[in-house]
Amino acid sequence: MRFCSNCAAPLVRKVPDGDTLPRYVCEQCGAIHYQNPRVVVGCIPEFDGRILLCLRAIEPRIGYWTFPAGFLENGETLEAGAARESLEEACARVEIGSLVSVVNVVRAHQIHMAFRARLIDGKFSAGHETADAALFDKEDIPWDVIAFPSVEHALRAYFSDLDAGHETTHVATVDRLARS
Repeated sequence: MRFCSNCAAPLVRKVPDGDTLPRYVCEQCGAIHYQNPRVVVGCIPEFDGRILLCLRAIEPRIGYWTFPAGFLENGETLEAGAARESLEEACARVEIGSLVSVVNVVRAHQIHMAFRARLIDGKFSAGHETADAALFDKEDIPWDVIAFPSVEHALRAYFSDLDAGHETTHVATVDRLARS
């Protein structure tokens, strides 16, 4: 960040009075520009015991599989964001269930949240950011080409809960967004 979004003056990075961390500060208008983690929301849509996954058609991780997910928009609930992402990426209408996973992706300044979901009518297709969409049985999940560690964590948590017969929210921290 180089210029103030309020008055266009150059910004300086310093610890404002009463704060403890360096921030971008406009010395002309006094605005403090906070930068906070971005929230990524998604869901694991299930239909007839199978899981809907999307093959990414965009970077990062083009050509890798994920469940529908993306950045939360302002004015949107977590659940509404997860449902919107399913519609955008897989043309799928879902009913959002309970939270399955929260992953702190510290280096990317993101928090990834995944919900359990039910694919409402079994209909889906590739959206504009998706090369393909498909339903997978548990034993057919393409683990070696899952796009992000947070997606793998959420999927494994989902299946672990199914095997255990109860739902839990699983929390983890990863130090990178994608595998090397």
